Amino acid sequence: MLIATTHKNTDFDALASVIAVTILYPECTGVIPKMTNKNVGQFLSTHKNAFNLILPNEVKFDEVSKLIVVDTDQWHRLDRMEKLRQREDLTIYLWDHHMAGRGDIKADRLCKERIGATVSLLVREMRKRKMSLNALDSTVLLIGLYEDTGHLTYPSTTSEDARAAAYLLDNEADLNVAGFFLNPPYEETQKDILFEMMKKTEKTTINGQAIGFNIIHLTQKVTNLATIVSMYRKIANVAALFAIFIDDKRLTIIGRSGIEQINIGQIMAMFGGGGHAGAGSATVKNGKTTAADIKEKITCALAQQKSESPVVADIMSFPVFTISPETTMRQAQNLMIEKNIRGIMVTCGDAIEGIIVGWDLKKLKKKNQWESPVKAFMSRDIITISPTDSPTTAARIMIENDVGHLPVIQDKVMIGIVTRTDVLTYYYDLLPG
Repeated sequence: MLIATTHKNTDFDALASVIAVTILYPECTGVIPKMTNKNVGQFLSTHKNAFNLILPNEVKFDEVSKLIVVDTDQWHRLDRMEKLRQREDLTIYLWDHHMAGRGDIKADRLCKERIGATVSLLVREMRKRKMSLNALDSTVLLIGLYEDTGHLTYPSTTSEDARAAAYLLDNEADLNVAGFFLNPPYEETQKDILFEMMKKTEKTTINGQAIGFNIIHLTQKVTNLATIVSMYRKIANVAALFAIFIDDKRLTIIGRSGIEQINIGQIMAMFGGGGHAGAGSATVKNGKTTAADIKEKITCALAQQKSESPVVADIMSFPVFTISPETTMRQAQNLMIEKNIRGIMVTCGDAIEGIIVGWDLKKLKKKNQWESPVKAFMSRDIITISPTDSPTTAARIMIENDVGHLPVIQDKVMIGIVTRTDVLTYYYDLLPG
């Protein structure tokens, strides 16, 4: 007997991955944990009979010869699979996209890659086999993919996820159905939690990034907490948000990140949980630790989790070519041509007075204007950036303010400049070397 299973508190990526396995291996039976996310439970209540799925208590363990595990690599996250853990004759395949930490499931065949969603790995196998899917199969697989990639917007999303989405849409995945299950209507209890978070958010800055913390005491069961945290991170306008929900039995930690420098999955692994770069969660028994201790550990981890990704200091241009306010527009143009640059900072000593860019030269209509000082045409509202900020921050500032040059300031001194070309080179490797 061949079975496929996944982690408790099953989300859509996990469910979709199990279903994908049953499609790849028609003889396989999917085993879905009793505990699932609410939107997954709602989906199964109306769709369960459409797939080859059973509950853990329905498994005849003595007949199981092969186990396929998806979306986790840890035994304790599986539901009632202890009878299989000690089986030396059991063949195990594992498909997962969580790279933080090392799990204890020893697989005979392993497919583990840094990718937005586990189901994308399985869809890639379907594409290789040139399989055709029906609309229902394609839709549930797309729901799983979209949930774990934030509709292909999370920093952990890869081109492989996009190719998987295209394949599923080609196989008639229904976006209306996907939207309904990914954006369920909010209940009053969920709205109450959202408003509570708005009132009690503690914000701090770590490694130059705004981080939000919420500690919420629950007096009743509230579903879809992860969705609420995802929504509130955007409302709070923080790079990452960590919410600790406390009830009588446990402390539930849910984290969401919107930047590549903060890996939520790595942090949740410290508490026995999991996830990926953009999202993750963990559960700790009440009494074993406190919310304050959890917050302190997360803060320390964030302080030490300095990404190896470049910062502005790594991509900026230097030295910065400068001119005085009295320099003529003709001289500014000649310097731009000589140095092959599109902008020149106008300074007086260490003070930045303005900037002249190529567009300013195009404004000149009269011959005598070329002999006018640059101070008559320069832009004076200059936005600066710190050398420790990320290239992503630089790109966002440029887009929001429609500027192409950001002076890099350290200790009130300009040490370099970031241009659109610098940012494009970083993101797209446009230049050699």
